[in-house]
Amino acid sequence: MTDTCDILISGGGIAGMTAAAAFGTAGFKVICVDPTPPVTNGAAEGADLRSTAMLQPARALLERAGLWEDLAPHAAPLQIMRIIDAGGDEPEPRVTREFDASEISDQPFGWNFPNWLLRREMLDRMGALDTVDFRTGISTTRLFTRMGGAKVSLSDGSRIEAKLVIAADGRGSAMRAAAGISVRTHRYGQKALVFAATHLIPHENVSTEVHRTGGPFTLVPLPDHNGKPCSAVVWMDDGRLAQERMDMDVATFEAEASKRSCNHFGPLTLVSRRQAWPIISQHADRLSSERVALIAEAAHVMPPIGAQGLNMSLNDIATLLDLANARPDGLGDAEMLDTYHKARYRDITLRVHGIDLLNRASQAKSGIARDARAAGLSALYGSAGVRKMLMQMGLGMR
Repeated sequence: MTDTCDILISGGGIAGMTAAAAFGTAGFKVICVDPTPPVTNGAAEGADLRSTAMLQPARALLERAGLWEDLAPHAAPLQIMRIIDAGGDEPEPRVTREFDASEISDQPFGWNFPNWLLRREMLDRMGALDTVDFRTGISTTRLFTRMGGAKVSLSDGSRIEAKLVIAADGRGSAMRAAAGISVRTHRYGQKALVFAATHLIPHENVSTEVHRTGGPFTLVPLPDHNGKPCSAVVWMDDGRLAQERMDMDVATFEAEASKRSCNHFGPLTLVSRRQAWPIISQHADRLSSERVALIAEAAHVMPPIGAQGLNMSLNDIATLLDLANARPDGLGDAEMLDTYHKARYRDITLRVHGIDLLNRASQAKSGIARDARAAGLSALYGSAGVRKMLMQMGLGMR
């Protein structure tokens, strides 16, 4: 059986579903496939317990995709980004700097959402669009392209003919490999522990990064949990240490996490399962080939610092959507895809390298390296012009 569509999206994660909703809302006929049905309940087995900070520019795309109105009631605003250096002999703050969104905008830096909730709302949106066909339990297996279109074989034996194939199938992308696009990968030996925790002191919409060694310990605001202040936590460290913490009993883990946070919001109480994710840096050598565009982790992967990952993915989608709307008759042709590569590649490369440098600095073990990191933070913050420029760059502003 062969079906036809304008766009086939390989991968139904958050980026793939956002792309499906955005292109479907714009009137393109979309088929999106993923081997795993999305888990849309945070308490269910297999739920993605990470959270995502949608930065300011992301809101425009979410509005275009018809998603923002339903997401807004669940948003936890991120008004202030606080960075703490705790690299001294004892795990306590020695340098604290705050970056306030009011310096550059009348809006917060962004809004934080649990990933499982994003999937729930995106699934509902796709279901409301007659232009989107979302198929789970199915993966893409083979790709054949020609100047006029692409044919993709699926794991259920069917085939899809499309003008454009969007590879949103993750860091091990099958469509990227089928298109013959290579990647460059760096492994840090780190893992990120992710979980949600309540605390006594309100976060007041402040996202806090605590740097000591091994990687940052980040607390990102979530809505209150059972009447108590709550944050999503990402704790990056050496992979062996992270695994040991995965195996700790809850009381011991809470004590260790509270200590690593410098008790900034008071004792942390675990309110979710713990999950561990390997940390790598990776980017594709090209973002397109004949009839294929790479987005999200098929195109770029980086450590979870500065909320860059998914927001870069949304920039990928917005760029493709603009190009498709500007020339609907040229959907997926060489001109469109060459323009996409040129529009996104430099920005992606710069951000991947920038986050790589920040992560290496956050891993600092020696006292000299920690002192240099603290001095660098103070120097960057000390210049109002530099501070504002860094905040604007972080948001992806031009």
